[in-house]
Amino acid sequence: MAGLDKLIHERARLLILTHLASMEENEISFIELQERLGFTSGNLSIQLKKLKAAKYVTIKKIFKEDKPYTTVSITVQGTKALNNYLDEMEDLINALRKG
Repeated sequence: MAGLDKLIHERARLLILTHLASMEENEISFIELQERLGFTSGNLSIQLKKLKAAKYVTIKKIFKEDKPYTTVSITVQGTKALNNYLDEMEDLINALRKG
């Protein structure tokens, strides 16, 4: 497991990235992502900040009807990192099954 991306390996961040990667839309609102994943707003904020620092997601903040509106999307770098992580997990699982 030495090669696994420890940032992605944490359950909450893995859930966020896999959800974003599986969506047909390019972005999702913070509130909708929070509701779909069942996170508190504080926990989701913390996890998104870590993913943003790694450039795995982008976060856009605008005003919509005079109210703050935040959207989240996975970046190309985030998609590549997630795919690499999944490939490494698959290799690990296959090695254990052959073991």
